[in-house]
Amino acid sequence: MPLMPASRRGRTLRAVQDYLLITAGALIAAAGVDLFLTPNKVVSAGVTGLAMLAHFLWKWPVGAVALLLNVPLFLAAIRWGGGLRLLVKTLYATTVMSLGIDALQPLLPAIQGDPLIYTLFGGLVDGLGIGLVLRAGGTTGGTDILAQLVYRYRRVSFGTVFLLSNTLILLVAIPVVGLVPVLYALIVNYISSRVLDTVQEGLGYARAVTIISEKPEDVRQAILDQIGRGLTVLQGWGGFSREPRPVLYVVVSRSQISALKRLIADIDPDAFVVVSEAHEVLGEGFRPVAD
Repeated sequence: MPLMPASRRGRTLRAVQDYLLITAGALIAAAGVDLFLTPNKVVSAGVTGLAMLAHFLWKWPVGAVALLLNVPLFLAAIRWGGGLRLLVKTLYATTVMSLGIDALQPLLPAIQGDPLIYTLFGGLVDGLGIGLVLRAGGTTGGTDILAQLVYRYRRVSFGTVFLLSNTLILLVAIPVVGLVPVLYALIVNYISSRVLDTVQEGLGYARAVTIISEKPEDVRQAILDQIGRGLTVLQGWGGFSREPRPVLYVVVSRSQISALKRLIADIDPDAFVVVSEAHEVLGEGFRPVAD
């Protein structure tokens, strides 16, 4: 029996990892709904928020309603959307999350009482779960699909559609749950978005440094010898002098930035240095691209 080509094995392994990550993320997000949001009438964003309103009004199961509300959006995405792989992952993530909400609800305790606890941890858990799903190349459906379709055909930005649709859902929620839970929901959504960005982009553990110096060769050699990092030399032009000038670009860990600045100052105190946060760095000396 012939062995599977290495490239195919790699793609298969990556697909398995993606679906495991989507499963974990969807179940974490589902647990957050059951633990922190539904018991305190804090409405989630998107279609899940509408399903929660149906639950508060008529005691309908949140997960089942969310799944039903996503059906027309999936049909629209199949008809007018693009990217079958993304659609399949989104369908999977939405199904796991919706079923997970109803399956986990009788198993998990309702965490109530201190609003600080359930808003903070509700946002953390929601952002972590959805962030894992997005990191694996899926979405949790709902307003994500709507925003993508509107952007594709009307060129209204994803963020604008997402913000307007979720704001409308929260406004509709006020007569149902009251103003205070909706204000708590805004806090949850803000925390969730920050955590989501962190999960997708990383913790900002690295620093990207751009250096313009009159002694570029000395700085370059010192970085290689003393910091132990590779760097790139770019060819730039002085905006005022119009003379060619090397530009050094190096990425270092957060713990190395102080040593790098001292090194540059010792060699060329007049150097121009820009330090920026790098959320995620992949490749030699850092985490492999394939991870």
